Amino acid sequence: MIRFVVAVQLNFAAREVAIKLVYYGPALSGKTTNLKALHEMVHAGSRGRLMTLETKDDRTLFFDMLPLVFKAESESGSMSLRVKVFTVPGQVVHASTRRLVLQGADGVAFIADSQVAETANNADAFLDLRANLRDLGRSLSEVPLVIQFNKRDLPNVRTDAEIDELARRGKEPVYKACATNGEGVLESFFGLLERSWRRLDKEHDLAHKLGVGPEAFLEMAAASLGHAGKASALSRACVGGDKRIP
Repeated sequence: MIRFVVAVQLNFAAREVAIKLVYYGPALSGKTTNLKALHEMVHAGSRGRLMTLETKDDRTLFFDMLPLVFKAESESGSMSLRVKVFTVPGQVVHASTRRLVLQGADGVAFIADSQVAETANNADAFLDLRANLRDLGRSLSEVPLVIQFNKRDLPNVRTDAEIDELARRGKEPVYKACATNGEGVLESFFGLLERSWRRLDKEHDLAHKLGVGPEAFLEMAAASLGHAGKASALSRACVGGDKRIP
């Protein structure tokens, strides 16, 4: 049974944290493709089974859900972060499902389609995200958010200069991606994980209570995600963005 409404769960006795991250965006922007690519990249011991429900035309009907677990060791003992990554259906008719999946999200990745022809659909989906959060009693400014411009390999996409300018004007980290070949997938997810973890650390003093500082945790998470280098390399992969905790 899948529980959609799962805000952060803290069990300090068991040294376990559980969070929910949501991939949001217009239909066919590549949310499911991102999760499939991420599932292939993450070490087998850190990932569960990717669950997907689809319509006959291969568009997501209800959701995708990818469970991940990250473990860290410290002098205080081991701790684990359990993450459930959901996608929402992009079609207009599934507005109520999007709101349900979004409820309790600890962080959001907005997956935009880079094609010029999809600019209006991206804008509508972003307004839909803002409206659904408002209906849930939350503000977009208080939710850790990253933005990914996907499908960079296609013709007639928004130029790098355009995306760089959009990133400069905003405060959210922006990533360029081609999810079909995995480009930008890991970086986008890590950016969301980092912002979400730092926000939770700020609110719940996780470093003190769990004995694992954010930098140590992020290095461990990067390794579990299959990244061979320093976590800071993933952190620097974005264009623009305010690195301060939202």
